[in-house]
This record gives sequence, structure tokens and C-alpha cells, in this order.
Amino acid sequence: MASRLTTFGNDLYTGKRSFNFIGGRNKWYIIAGVLIILSVVIPAMRGVHFSIEFRGGSQFQIADVANPDPSIAHDAVAEVVPDATVTVAVVGGDGIRVQTDQLSQADSLEVSKALAEGYDVPESEVTSSFVGPSWGADVTRQALLGLGAFLLLAGIIMAIYFRTWKMSLAAILSLIVDLILTVGIYAAVGFEISPAATIGILTILSYSLYDTVVVFDKIRENTAQDGSESRRTFAESVNLAVNQTLVRSINTSVVAALPVASILFIGAGALGADTLRDISLALLIGILVGTWSTVFLAAPMYSQLREREPAIRRHDQKVLKERERASEPSIAEAQPTA
Repeated sequence: MASRLTTFGNDLYTGKRSFNFIGGRNKWYIIAGVLIILSVVIPAMRGVHFSIEFRGGSQFQIADVANPDPSIAHDAVAEVVPDATVTVAVVGGDGIRVQTDQLSQADSLEVSKALAEGYDVPESEVTSSFVGPSWGADVTRQALLGLGAFLLLAGIIMAIYFRTWKMSLAAILSLIVDLILTVGIYAAVGFEISPAATIGILTILSYSLYDTVVVFDKIRENTAQDGSESRRTFAESVNLAVNQTLVRSINTSVVAALPVASILFIGAGALGADTLRDISLALLIGILVGTWSTVFLAAPMYSQLREREPAIRRHDQKVLKERERASEPSIAEAQPTA
């Protein structure tokens, strides 16, 4: 099995075997467009669930309950404030976390009593707190400012490093697609958008950009080596670079995704750690989306931006004409034999 993978990787590197990522770019653009639309429409139709840190509200926590049944909490809150929006989560297997709309001090005391009676614990075991929506607004504003600064600095640094703004533009556009798809898929799953999820979504930007830089570096190496006598078009040189780095991109994404998936399914699923669930799901989606966008979007977009340059267009036309002449039968071969 290992030898087959090695042979497969060598064939991709030498060009013996190749996937036409660049030639099928219109198809990839359509798929990306559909995914972007779905990432916006589905969460909008279902509604985006923000955590209490963003929307504000009251929170109650009870630890070490004998029967962590969420319906008990729903019934307890309904007795005091029937119209309140209630979110109940089991924390750590034997803990209960209840989040509601903003309640008055009197209602909060009544809800604490009702929860204590429902779960048969002393009232002192029920802790309550209030989170104002202004905190979430501050977090959102700072996150957006950080995102804007990151994209601006990353675009400038990439343009300087690769000596062309077109690589920088393709990478940043791909990065924006990663953000939209990650947020859309995360929201479509139905999980709350919490500060931990926001951290996870912003963290995947560095991973996605790293994968894009690796591929673009190989593209620059290939296109720099291609002189006027090259028999490959510019798009073919870019496609070769993507194939040469394909195995590395897959291996990197698998190695990064496995521990994140372990945190998601073991830490969050088995241990009930909601914070781990939020950040690990965002990371897992972002890693997979980032690998996909580098291969199917960033590289094709860069190739399309460069193919319109006069020098590259003349070279590509020259290569294609030489192939046409080489494929035409010679006069001697065309004459019928006696």
C-alpha cells in the first residue's frame, strides 16, 4: 500500500499522471458559487444561533445533579417566565447549564429556586450570572477589525514575497471563500456561534494561507524555470505545480484534521465539553475547506489572472501552434502508396 502511494506521488510529481485542476476551473467556480449561496441561504432560513455572550441574557449552572434531564430545566423556567427563550445543555455529563433571555432580579431568584427544586439540590448549588450584549458587540467589533487587518497585511506580504499582486489577490479571494463556507456550514449544523467558535474560525485562516503559500511557491518555481523554449503553456505549468504538491496538501490536511476530529468526537462528544466542541468543529470545517479552496480555487484564479498578460499569451499561442504542426502528417506520409 505504501509503495503504491509513493508511486502515485512520484507520477504526479513527474507529470506522468495528472489531474486537470486548471482546465476545469469553470466547473469549480460554479461549485464554489453554489456552496457560497447555500452557506448564506440555509443559515438565514434556519436562523443563526448566537451564544449568550453575543446576544446577552441570564445563565444558571448546576453541578453534580443526579438526573441531568434537560426537560426539568425547561419546565422550571416555564413555571416562572413562560415566554422566555430557553437553551439547556448538559455539561460534563452531570452538570446543567441553562441560558435564557435577560431576566429581572426577582425572576432570576424564582428561576434559581425552581431549578433547585427540580433537580433536588440546595439553592446554593445553583449559580446565576448575567451577560450584557455590549460585551458580545465589543468582541464582534474587535474580531472584524482583526480580520480586516490580517487580510490587509497578508495581502501586502504575499504581494511582496511573490513579486506579483495577482498571487496575493487569488489567495485573499480564496481565503474569503474559506471564511464564508466555514461560517455557513457551522451555522447550518445548528451549533451556536460562540467566542470559542469565533476563535476557531479565525485560526483556520493561518492554516489555509499556509497551504496556499506552499502551492503558490511551487507554481512560482515552475513558471520561473519555464523559458521561451518551454513546451508547456502557463496553465499547464500551474497545473503541474498543483499536482506536484497535491499529496503534500492531502497529508497536511489529514494530519491536522485527525487530532481536531479527536477533540470534537471524544472531548466534546464523550466528555461533554461545549467549548471544545465549538472550537474543534470550526477548525475541522476550516481545515477541509482550506485544502479544497487552495487546489480548486486559488491556483485556477491565479492562472486565469496571468494568462491574459501579453507575454504569456504569445508564449501559449506559440506552444499550441507548434503542437498543431507536430500533429499534422508530413507530405510524404500523406501521399498514397502505389
